[in-house]
Amino acid sequence: MVSIAKRTVRGTTYYYLEHTMRAGTKFVRKSKYLGKEVPDDIERLQKEFLAELKKERWFEDFDSIRRSYAAEARSLPPSARDKLLREFSVRFTYDTQRIEGSTLSLRQTSQLLEEGISPSGKPVADVREAAAHQRVFLAMQKERSDLSLRLVLDWHWEVFKETKPDVAGKVRRHGVRIAGSRFVPPSPVELQPMLDEFFGWYRRGEAFLHPVELAALAHLRFVTIHPFADGNGRISRLIMNFALRRAGYPMFNIEARDRAAYYNALERSQLRSEEGIFAAWLFRRYKKEFARYV
Repeated sequence: MVSIAKRTVRGTTYYYLEHTMRAGTKFVRKSKYLGKEVPDDIERLQKEFLAELKKERWFEDFDSIRRSYAAEARSLPPSARDKLLREFSVRFTYDTQRIEGSTLSLRQTSQLLEEGISPSGKPVADVREAAAHQRVFLAMQKERSDLSLRLVLDWHWEVFKETKPDVAGKVRRHGVRIAGSRFVPPSPVELQPMLDEFFGWYRRGEAFLHPVELAALAHLRFVTIHPFADGNGRISRLIMNFALRRAGYPMFNIEARDRAAYYNALERSQLRSEEGIFAAWLFRRYKKEFARYV
């Protein structure tokens, strides 16, 4: 968070904007001089300062990732690109399902999705939801319409129509709690206005937010609204990758082994109402994942 610092030198007070950010294993304090008085438009200056720091620390590398990724994709024959996409769809389906409690292993998920072999002794819901999730993800790659509530409801319906038909594709009408979290999702009467605001914000964000930031914040905001009785995390991670793919950036898989850190970053952002906490968590992992392109 950007704060206002006051320093007094020889009886004269000077004001600065300050922000502490991590650089590797160290923390670095960045500052910007404001003057001898706090300007009236301080909120605008704080936002601009934070945007400058993000560009310096993250966005230039993200843009390098996009350029190198695009160049690599152009060099591959279509069949090779399709193979890489299907491989990603298996890993992404495995991890997004595993985060939510699926019992399928990566090998079982791969055999199911690539060879049509259903694992024995596993819950039918785990098998059907994994297969449905991959279908939705692959269909998303060809989607030409903008992100909308209708599109998201269709995704949710497709993922859960065989396992939870009573809630599939429907905005919840009852209160929910998140197991193990102190964050309490909004009440049902709040959901429609919040969803309307979310999709309006997303459309505006496509014009003024960096695509990786848009993806991170869209994930956070949607899962915080928590509009479904089940599947909010899975749909939020689909939205994240929808935003990345649409802007030409490599899609990102949050691995199940990072589940505790991932949930912790989400909860801290939600409880403190500080979106930057989760955004920074995702930025670090996104840059590490695609460091070869920088």
